[in-house]
Amino acid sequence: MNRTVQIALISIVILLAANASAGIITKTVEYTHEGVTLEGYLAYDDTTSLKKPGILVVHQWKGLTEYERMRARMLAGMGYVAFAADIYGKGVRPRDNKEAASLATVYRKDRKLMRARARAALDELLKLPQADPRRTAAIGYCFGGTVALELARDGADMDGFVTFHGGLDTPTPGDAKNIKGKVLALHGAADESVTPEHVAAFQKEMSEAGVDWYMSIYAYAPHAFTQEGPRYNGPADRRSWQEMQLFFDELFGK
Repeated sequence: MNRTVQIALISIVILLAANASAGIITKTVEYTHEGVTLEGYLAYDDTTSLKKPGILVVHQWKGLTEYERMRARMLAGMGYVAFAADIYGKGVRPRDNKEAASLATVYRKDRKLMRARARAALDELLKLPQADPRRTAAIGYCFGGTVALELARDGADMDGFVTFHGGLDTPTPGDAKNIKGKVLALHGAADESVTPEHVAAFQKEMSEAGVDWYMSIYAYAPHAFTQEGPRYNGPADRRSWQEMQLFFDELFGK
């Protein structure tokens, strides 16, 4: 390939990328739950007035960060309305893993509160004029994956729930009978936080409740395999995102 053709192709790629992101609108959205102010993040493509499927994005244990905002923008670029939830509260952002573990434990021990905060975010998503309230799904990362599953167990009327390397255990496995949508669990085979016993219990829980579920397990992928840092696993990150897209195609059509 000669240099002129290479330059032309590069220019086309840059132009396409610019056009793809040109219509993406993002904004911070404040909302409340029982007097607590929460601060979510909205992303959608405004190049069409048609209502789009709404995706709730739930953060990992350090709260709503640029990572979840980036994932919301990616979803908006795929044609969804993405709303990144804030489970902890406005300005409540752990500075390190010790603080994150302490804060996440509050919600892990109080699943009622966890579910209520997720419901508050879902209510915001359903109110958005850009989103189709009849077509919705939730995804979550690590702690957020646990939240997404608890939202499912709480009986949220959504089409699907996706957990990326999230905690699978629950103190109330019988609540799986409340799940209305399909469930996809994306799990790392080398996840030291989610044990084989947790995986087996989750599979048993889902199957006994008659849930339409499936799980993809990625070789050598540790906990938090999609997130930047020493645990990042590129193949598992790419494959899990592709699996989520196929799942959404099944739920909503291409």
